[in-house]
Amino acid sequence: MTTKDDAAGENLERLNANLAKVEDLSQRLIAVMSRRDPANPTLNGPGPDLMVKATQGYWHELMHNPARIFEQQVEYWGKSVKHFLEAQQALAHGKLEAPEDDTPGDRRFSNPLWKTHPYFNYIKQQYLLNAEAIRNAVTEIEDLDPVARRRLEYFSDQIIDMLAPTNFLSTNPDALERAIETDGESLVRGLENLVSDLEANNGEMLVRLVDEGAFRLGENIATTEGQVVYRNRMMELIQYAPRTAQVHATPIVIFPPWINKFYILDLKPENSLIRWITEQGYTLFVVSWVNPDATYRDVGLDDYIEDGYLAAFREIGKITGQKQVNAVGYCIAGTTLALTLSLLRHRGEKPVKSATFFTTLTDFSDQGEFTPFLQDDFIDGIEDEVAAQGYLRSFIMARTFSFLRSNDLIYGPAIRSYMLGETPPAFDLLYWNGDGTNLPGRMAREYLRGLCQRNEFAAGGIELCNERLSLEDVDVPLYVVACETDHIAPWRDSYRGAQQMGAKDKTVVVSQSGHIAGIVNPPSKKKYGHYTNTDLSLPADDWLAGAKFNEGSWWPRWGQWLAKRSGKMVPARQPGDSGHPALCPAPGTYVRRGEKY
Repeated sequence: MTTKDDAAGENLERLNANLAKVEDLSQRLIAVMSRRDPANPTLNGPGPDLMVKATQGYWHELMHNPARIFEQQVEYWGKSVKHFLEAQQALAHGKLEAPEDDTPGDRRFSNPLWKTHPYFNYIKQQYLLNAEAIRNAVTEIEDLDPVARRRLEYFSDQIIDMLAPTNFLSTNPDALERAIETDGESLVRGLENLVSDLEANNGEMLVRLVDEGAFRLGENIATTEGQVVYRNRMMELIQYAPRTAQVHATPIVIFPPWINKFYILDLKPENSLIRWITEQGYTLFVVSWVNPDATYRDVGLDDYIEDGYLAAFREIGKITGQKQVNAVGYCIAGTTLALTLSLLRHRGEKPVKSATFFTTLTDFSDQGEFTPFLQDDFIDGIEDEVAAQGYLRSFIMARTFSFLRSNDLIYGPAIRSYMLGETPPAFDLLYWNGDGTNLPGRMAREYLRGLCQRNEFAAGGIELCNERLSLEDVDVPLYVVACETDHIAPWRDSYRGAQQMGAKDKTVVVSQSGHIAGIVNPPSKKKYGHYTNTDLSLPADDWLAGAKFNEGSWWPRWGQWLAKRSGKMVPARQPGDSGHPALCPAPGTYVRRGEKY
């Protein structure tokens, strides 16, 4: 047999193997889609009222200013025809080359073929013309209220991003080149990645961002030594082992958000805030929240307060013998810490010496980037969903957050995984990001309606735990950390909430970077700086304009602030006591997927 025959035989064998894989994957795809339990369909897009408003606005503009509408259309037609003619002229010269391309840089179109190949260049430039036309049409619609305009802009951008030529195999040169290089193997691997993602999410289309098999909790992630010393239906309380011979008398307790797991603060030793705090001479407790299922449908914010915050304060007091703690709340847990502090004031109790808020919203008067999801049509859908399921499934929240950065968190990863057949990277932050939790039904409704929509905490008070809780009731010493590019809890909104709190002792710091990187910013990295300004009477932008920029992490500055409020040094405390024996090592059981007490 000749060498050519050998190669042909190998190619045929590889083809047959790939066809067998495709057949198996097709059967798996059919099986997983038959088991799919989709979310309420109203969560997939805006209600008809937005489309009606947009249509009315466009019709009004057409009736009252037709020349303007026709001008837009003629301009779009003219650019499209001119673009087509330029492409035809380039080909007419007998050269396979694209016409001159002065379109702005876009990392989606980084392959040189987008500029040099006439086919791909034509598609790219026409896509950009179409995107410009859609955005211009939305901009020119008049008589839209600000909320409707913001929603229309958001959803039109989603359509633009979804229809990018990079998202389709036949118009993605990277995917086509990879398929040729691998004799189609990349497409088979991509189909396998797609089916695996669907199987992992019960038929829901959630792109896996990370190689989940690369991480094991307690082994190479969330490894700081500690013990679970208390557990109830809402949380496990972890006490971390001391790393100094002496500690401050007043302990610290961190309440992380229950939308994600707590170990964002303990990804690895070199960037672990948990480890760093113990190294500074503090007794540290961290709450690890339960991942609720349908049996938690009637759990609300009051349960998180009573069985989470107040239970933690009580048990920490028993273990340490201290009457007060320094409390920390991150994101939604910071919002609920503020609610708890208001409740404690009403009850005349003072278990909290100081409160620190990480990227926390307490005044929701500006809904920011979440405006599209905080209107009645979407929240009505959430209410229908939790009524049917008993809880808000984690993939719905994950999908919502991902669409705020769709090119980075949806389409880009999907292209790499499904078209290029690449294995997701082993990245601890992305592993944590994909490890979401469910939300109890009643709690989700209370948060979305009472806090986000009606802004009751900052505007008159919210009824919880048989009290009317108000933002101005928060009167303990405060340390507020907001993040400059945070799109989840914008720093201006965090600052505005801090301004309204009743405490006389307030410190506000704005860290560089976003919701996660601005908080998980260890001093050793010397990466992101922070802004400080003691004049909190200023509007947010004026505060930042007059702020001092400080190189490096805010952690040491916060540590100095805490030290002044943490009492004398005492011998280091080992986790637990006779009444609180170690139940299991950190990171505990609630943090593991799907487990609950």
